[in-house]
Amino acid sequence: MSSVFRPRGLTQAVVCLALWAAAASASEKSSPEAKSAAEMKPYTDEISGTEVTFDMVPIPGGEFLMGSPPDEKGRKEDEGPQHRVKIEPFWMGKHEVTWDAYDIWSFNLDIQRRKLLGEKSTPRDEVADAVTRPTKPYTDMTFGSGHEGYPAICMTQLAAKTYCRWLSEKTGHFYRLPTEAEWEYACRAGTTTAYSFGDDPSKLDEYAWHFENAGEDREVNYHKVGLKKPNPWGLYDMHGNVAEWCLDQYDPNFYATFANDKVAGSPINVPNTLYPRVARGGSWYDEPELLRSAARLASHKDWKAQDPQLPQSVWYHTDAVFVGFRIIRPLRVPSEEEQTKLKLVPLPKDLETYQ
Repeated sequence: MSSVFRPRGLTQAVVCLALWAAAASASEKSSPEAKSAAEMKPYTDEISGTEVTFDMVPIPGGEFLMGSPPDEKGRKEDEGPQHRVKIEPFWMGKHEVTWDAYDIWSFNLDIQRRKLLGEKSTPRDEVADAVTRPTKPYTDMTFGSGHEGYPAICMTQLAAKTYCRWLSEKTGHFYRLPTEAEWEYACRAGTTTAYSFGDDPSKLDEYAWHFENAGEDREVNYHKVGLKKPNPWGLYDMHGNVAEWCLDQYDPNFYATFANDKVAGSPINVPNTLYPRVARGGSWYDEPELLRSAARLASHKDWKAQDPQLPQSVWYHTDAVFVGFRIIRPLRVPSEEEQTKLKLVPLPKDLETYQ
């Protein structure tokens, strides 16, 4: 993508910028390199030129049974038939992407900080700066419900994918959204029950924010990331808080395309239409059954219903106050051909598709 938008930041963004300007310039932290799954370790990466960090957790490769059994309480038809899937190893964000990190890209805070401090851009900065950034949102997308430490919300899948591309250029490591299969595999963390902690929804309050415990005191009742118990692989908020974008096109019959006697290798339903796309995990807005490991959510054009812009923004789902995302970093970096074929990264034509 060649064009770069230069929006003005909101008040909260300016505050963050001032804090960074007052701080000493931080050196970039490099994540541990790994040539094999056995060498993969948890690590903390830092967005260069800022003090914002994010934690990544290694997810071992393996096979699992995707979908839900016919007798699972709350099950929907699009969760079957169950089928065997093989997943390659990857790292996954310990938490959902927060506003702290997301705003650096969306409001050009890294660029503004360099200008304010009179710092020169690095070669990596120059490549990252060329990645397209969003236009200014028409309203505060937090809706006054919390910023620092809270998951970013209301973005389109394109925005989430573009953030991943920017982050890849910024850090030098290939980050992307998970496929639907990768997401469920990581959520289950080796379990076969409705939730990663078992089948009993009465225990959900220990692990997730959902409609029955999120509260009603704010317009958006999401919560800061990491306040509940993690799943067995150390991932927080995989159930609830905000639903999370995956790479796939949503198809209620997609699972039926897999042979019962074979293992599907890293499947992805490559998107070819704007709606619907897949989000997973359920949110603060949902009932417990929608937070199950196998539950699927399809995006809809109504997620832009209150967007007053004409044409409506390619970057924001102003009515999807329950949707955010989480990043992964695959151990095996895909070739550029594979990235393009499977639409793992945003393509220039995506901006036209999203109009």
